[in-house]
Amino acid sequence: MGEVVAVQAAPAEATLALVCEHASNRFPAAMDFLGLPPNLRDSHIAWDPGALAVAQAMAAQLNAPLVAGCVSRLVYDCNRPPEAPDAVPERSEVFDIPGNTGLSAEARAARAEHVYHPFRARLASEIAQRRGALKALVTMHSFTPVYRGVPRAVQIGILHGTDSRLADAMLAAPPDCGYDIRRNAPYDASDGVLHTLDVHAIPNGLLNVMIEVRNDLIATAADQRAMGALLAGWVDRALRQSLRGVAA
Repeated sequence: MGEVVAVQAAPAEATLALVCEHASNRFPAAMDFLGLPPNLRDSHIAWDPGALAVAQAMAAQLNAPLVAGCVSRLVYDCNRPPEAPDAVPERSEVFDIPGNTGLSAEARAARAEHVYHPFRARLASEIAQRRGALKALVTMHSFTPVYRGVPRAVQIGILHGTDSRLADAMLAAPPDCGYDIRRNAPYDASDGVLHTLDVHAIPNGLLNVMIEVRNDLIATAADQRAMGALLAGWVDRALRQSLRGVAA
């Protein structure tokens, strides 16, 4: 299987941690790319293009740890629990995934054992090491400009579940960037996309938010660095505002 999780280190006193579950489109050699052609292995169905570089830029600016997945979400989607059908999807958007078709319960459980559980354990460890200092968990994703043939106008989505404090602070003071920024778009909690936050942020009392960036905005290294700087500053300001509210 090879490496399934990587960590960009940060001091123990870091107040914020970042997660990028869909950072990689790597397929373990034994899986023969799940029977997919190169164009699909490189497309958004296999990973979140640009998201890792943006998250790395944010982590560097915020001096925050970053926990990132190292295999394609088509092998196992670390933002889904093992019982979710789309944890190991047989179909993504309009594309069948041959290597995931008709898997036994045992084969699906083996994927979770080798990918999901080590990822979850490492993230839990990074949080536990900073207990007391850590105040927020942010997950970083990208999304395709056109989904099932329908163009998406939204450019940056700020997603949350039952705890909207950090999202509220971000949306109350968005950066002056000209982007189309929306709450709970292009997905929301009903799509099952908040699993990481539900498991690792809510039980630990951490402020939390999921950020989605349309991937045509982060297609180049320069775009990724610029977006990372924009988001890092925005999150930092919102976190400080949120913590002032908690203290009050």
